[in-house]
Amino acid sequence: MAQEYFKPARGGLLVDVSCGSGLFSRKFAKSGAYSKVIALDFSENMLRQCYDYIKQDDTISTTNLGLIRADVSRLPFASGSVDAVHAGAAMHCWPSPSNAVSEICRVLRSGGVFVGTTFLRYSSTTPRIEQPFRERISRNSNFFTEEEIEDLCSTCGLTNYSKKVQQTFIMFSAQKP
Repeated sequence: MAQEYFKPARGGLLVDVSCGSGLFSRKFAKSGAYSKVIALDFSENMLRQCYDYIKQDDTISTTNLGLIRADVSRLPFASGSVDAVHAGAAMHCWPSPSNAVSEICRVLRSGGVFVGTTFLRYSSTTPRIEQPFRERISRNSNFFTEEEIEDLCSTCGLTNYSKKVQQTFIMFSAQKP
């Protein structure tokens, strides 16, 4: 589904921030749709796991896939140099989501796309089975409402916001003008 949002970035540089084990980074690289895919994470252990998965898969060309250890709030890219940024199930883990989204906007080129997925804040419509789990993990996570995510993107200078919501999970897209 994220690939659909990334159509304007085909042939360009895609950065998968907070890539974790690199599940999406590897899929993006395998697609051949981007000149370069960067798997970026703050955790050295996650990048090591990503690297191990890449080594196990001989269908991935490492010529268009790189790994970088960096903080999403201090991205090591020039302003306006990135065509697309993906943040899969990550935003709720960032210490400062507003700094991170602002930094993502800085590195995106004009017309560049930011696609993210995250979990929404617990509400009265959250399925009962999820409630105890949500209460435990919300102590260390930043969950948002749909409106807060849209406002965050807008405040950081992103436009053309769209979203798809499935229960307590949201996929959103926004573009740098």
